[in-house]
Amino acid sequence: MIGRPMHRQVFLLASAQALFQTASVLVMTVGGLAGGQIASRPELATMPIATMFLGTAATTFPASMWMARVGRRTGFVVGALLGVAGGLLAAAGIWLGALPLLASGTFLVGAYQAFAQFYRFAASEVANEAFRPRAISLVLAGGIVAALAGPMLGHLGGPLVEPHYVGSFLLLALVSLIGAGVLLGLRVPTPKAEPGEAVQGRPWRAIVFQPAYLIALFGAATGYGIMILAMTATPIAMVHHHHALSTTATVIQLHVLGMFLPSFFTGSLIARFGVLRVMLAGVTLFAGHVLMTLTGSGFGSFAGALVLLGVGWNFLYVGGTTLLTNTYTVAEKGRAQATNDMTIFAIGLACSFSAAAPLQTFGWQMLNALLLPWLALAALSLIWLSYRRHRYLEPLQTETERGSAAA
Repeated sequence: MIGRPMHRQVFLLASAQALFQTASVLVMTVGGLAGGQIASRPELATMPIATMFLGTAATTFPASMWMARVGRRTGFVVGALLGVAGGLLAAAGIWLGALPLLASGTFLVGAYQAFAQFYRFAASEVANEAFRPRAISLVLAGGIVAALAGPMLGHLGGPLVEPHYVGSFLLLALVSLIGAGVLLGLRVPTPKAEPGEAVQGRPWRAIVFQPAYLIALFGAATGYGIMILAMTATPIAMVHHHHALSTTATVIQLHVLGMFLPSFFTGSLIARFGVLRVMLAGVTLFAGHVLMTLTGSGFGSFAGALVLLGVGWNFLYVGGTTLLTNTYTVAEKGRAQATNDMTIFAIGLACSFSAAAPLQTFGWQMLNALLLPWLALAALSLIWLSYRRHRYLEPLQTETERGSAAA
C-alpha cells in the first residue's frame, strides 16, 4: 500500500490525522467536564469546547491563504505547534482555576484543528484522479486511533495531576508535538495551474454560488453541525442520567469509531454508487440517530444513537469533501477550501455554544428531535442536485479533471 510516493504521503497524512483527532476528541471528552469544574455558572461548562471551534473558525481562512504561499508542510507543522501551546495553556488554566485561560488554550487547539482540516485536501493533491476519493477517506480513517486514544487519554489523564484534567491537557500537548514531528516528513507538490488559466481563477462569488458547491458545503456543514451539537451534549446528558465517566468515555469511543471506521470503504462506495447517494445515506443515518435517542436514556440508547451519528457524519463529510473538489480549479482552491471549512466550523461553533442551553430547557430527546427539519432540508437539496447533475455537476467534473491533469 505505501510503496508508491503517493501512498506514502497519504499514510503520513493519515498518521497526522490520527494524532490531531486524538487531541480534538480529548477536548470533546473532558473539555465540558473541566469547564464545569471551574465555571461560575453551569451554562458556561461547554465554553472550552465552544472556544475550540471558535479558534478553528477564526483561523481557517488565514491558514488556507498562508499555506498557499508557504506550502502545506510548513503550515501543518506550525498548526501542530499551536496544539502544543494550547495544551500547555489549557493545563495552566485548570491548575489556576481560570476558565478564560482554559478557553484560550482550547482556542489554540482549535487553531491546530483549522490547519489539520486541510490534511484531507492535501491528500486530494498528492493523489491521482482514480485514487482521490479513497485518499480522502483513508486520511480521515486515521481518526480510528483517536476513537480509542482520545477518550482514553482524557480519562487516564484526569487523575494524573491535581486538579483533575491538568494531566489530560498535558498529554494533549505531547500528542501535538509528536504530530509536528510526523509532518516534517510530508512532501506535497505545489500544484500548477492549467496553461491559459487565469492566475486568480474566477471571482469568489462565482465559485461559492455554484449549486454544486453550495450543496457540498451544506451537506458537510449539516454533518458537522449536528454531530458537534449531539457530541457536545452527550457527556452532560449522560451525567444527568447518572452514567459514570467511564461509561461516557465508552460511548464517545464508539461514536468516534463510527465516524472513522467507514472511511476504509466510503471512497469505494462513492466510486460505485455516486457521491450524492452516499451523502443521502448519511442524512438517513442521522435520522436514525434521532429515532434512537427516543428509545430511552440507557447505555444502549446512547451508544446506538452515537454510532449512527458517527457513520452518518462520515458519509456526509467525506461525500461533501469529494463533491467540493469537483467545483474549483487549482488557482481557486485556497478560497474555495477556506470558505468551505470556515463556514463548517462557524456552524460547529454555533452548535457547540448552543448545546447546553437547549439541553437544559428541552432535554436530550427533544433536543435531537428538533434536528429533523434541518435533515429534511439537506435531503431535499441532495435529491434536487441528483436531478440536475447533468446541468450543474458533470460540466464541473470535466473542467476540474482537465486542471488536475495539467497540474
